[in-house]
Amino acid sequence: MNPTLNSNESVPSQKKKIIVLGSGPNRIGQGIEFDYCCVHGLLAIKECGFESIMVNCNPETVSTDFDMADKLYFEPVNWEHLWEIIELEKPEGVIVQLGGQTALKLAKRLHAKGVRIIGTSFEDMDIAEDRGRFSDLLKELEIPYPEYGTATDADEAITVANRVGYPVLVRPSYVIGGQRMRIVINDEDVEKAVISLLKHLPGNKILIDHFLDRCQEAEVDAIFDGETFHIMGVMEHIEPAGIHSGDSNAVLPAFNLTPLVIETMKYYSEKIARALKIKGLINIQFAIKNDKVYVIEANPRASRTTPFIAKAYQIPYLNIATKVMLGEAKLADFTLEKKLEGYAIKEPVFSFEKFPGVNKELGPEMKSTGEAIRFIKDLRDPYFRTLYKERSMNLSK
Repeated sequence: MNPTLNSNESVPSQKKKIIVLGSGPNRIGQGIEFDYCCVHGLLAIKECGFESIMVNCNPETVSTDFDMADKLYFEPVNWEHLWEIIELEKPEGVIVQLGGQTALKLAKRLHAKGVRIIGTSFEDMDIAEDRGRFSDLLKELEIPYPEYGTATDADEAITVANRVGYPVLVRPSYVIGGQRMRIVINDEDVEKAVISLLKHLPGNKILIDHFLDRCQEAEVDAIFDGETFHIMGVMEHIEPAGIHSGDSNAVLPAFNLTPLVIETMKYYSEKIARALKIKGLINIQFAIKNDKVYVIEANPRASRTTPFIAKAYQIPYLNIATKVMLGEAKLADFTLEKKLEGYAIKEPVFSFEKFPGVNKELGPEMKSTGEAIRFIKDLRDPYFRTLYKERSMNLSK
């Protein structure tokens, strides 16, 4: 037998270790922004005296630079590779909040094996990820949400769609970037959407939401340490409802929402964070129609916009959130003074020139591959005025 086949060049140290899961290779629906989150998480882990271990397989990221983590495993972010690493390194825990949906999807396996998940527990993250259970929680908290129902096949989905009322959003649970989500307006389209969904994601629970047409969309990113709740930012989308948040232009702070709507969003966000026992980061997305605030979904992790907010306000939010997850600090330990003159606009970055045959029409399934940031002094800025004019034209159609 060749001895090199059984060799292992990784020698575990005796230090306490924390593993950070990355977001895997660059692909549509999984933003590169999560690399920023992982990098600042690694730095915070080191500052807290732990050995930092990065697991990711993307050579185009800073988190996989040879000198960023104390130890890098350049491996696919899947269970088979992760479990071998855990068995060897025996870490204090694993952070899944910084690597987007790819990392979050491994939480169930980690929980089943008794591996400590740093920050919010799997049970509480699962409530937010399961669309049906999350809607039940919102009902219990008396927070408005679009009417919904669940289905397992096309016939059941059509029945639910007629009950909640067209148009409806057909979507699966536990997916990246709105994969296979569709807005449909009749029974025939529901049937087509469900058959396509089950063909590509067999056994997935189907959620049918009433789609709130012609409404404003906004989102909140926040940190909760179990005691103090802090709103990192309130962003208002420029595009009309129905465009995936990753593909939208978002303005920080909100520019056209009433003070009552903003305070309601903050109030609902804190209620949800406390109910889910969040420890670390949470992103909550809202729809506003006729001044009534509806909660669309909550993501119990860093969102694509967390780095955007941190850069706009010049606050190291990912460093702070990681220390909160580790239990090494409370929000009260930090100065959270926001520095922003005017507004910051999150601009989606698309790569359609690399995929000439792809449909460029935007919808609930994410198509962008990244984002940029633009600062404007006021709302008279020509760039903003052009974007807002396009929004008004879309809403009038």
